[in-house]
Amino acid sequence: MVEQTPRSSSLHGHFITFEGGEGAGKSTQIKLLAKRLEKAGLETLVTREPGGSPGAEVIRHLLLSGIGNLIGGAQAEALLFAAARDDHVRTLIQPALDRGVWVLCDRFYDSTRVYQGKLGEVSPAMLNALQDVTIGTMKPDLTVILDVPVEIGLARAAIRRGSEAPDRFESENIDFHRRLRDAYRQIALAEPERCVVIDANAEPQIVADRIWLTVQERLLQWPQAKPKTAKATPKAKAKTKIRTRAKTA
Repeated sequence: MVEQTPRSSSLHGHFITFEGGEGAGKSTQIKLLAKRLEKAGLETLVTREPGGSPGAEVIRHLLLSGIGNLIGGAQAEALLFAAARDDHVRTLIQPALDRGVWVLCDRFYDSTRVYQGKLGEVSPAMLNALQDVTIGTMKPDLTVILDVPVEIGLARAAIRRGSEAPDRFESENIDFHRRLRDAYRQIALAEPERCVVIDANAEPQIVADRIWLTVQERLLQWPQAKPKTAKATPKAKAKTKIRTRAKTA
């Protein structure tokens, strides 16, 4: 269990999570953002859930193999995710943030609330209790929700895995994935101060630019470049005066 301490932007890094359906491009976008942050002189750590730490990686293997369906369904999965998240946060994420590192995580608790909560029908009370005993009030500073049409996302996921069999979640039917997409949109509507929905149905670099702009505005708070207004030349000013006189004559 993580002990909560006040976070200061001068002493702590920032925690950014990436969410979305299968094939949304989370892994690609995390790598691209990490490169930009490092180029700006900021230390970054890229991680994932389930997994990220040695103990959590063991649980990841169990979850993706579909063991949850054998030992109790969505509730069992929620318990396994909570155990993995506790180890992940306690041994990797929180220590990195305390050192001033920017942590970029492929999925976090929003995935549990969508997959096991909304779609698996695990009660909010149970999910809240699991969150209280694992990460307490800890929240990401920014959650990027990559939104892509379900058919496109699943096609991308199929290309990515090649000849390998689909995992526990990729193998669900298309209605499952449509409800998953809707659930993420509902989270974004409920928490606009934390979440941003990015249209991921575009070239990776275009999507990366959209994410980078959001990070600059919300976390780095860099002044954005404004289009420069061309200065009028003396000749142009003279023409303007002539036109003005003609109108008033």
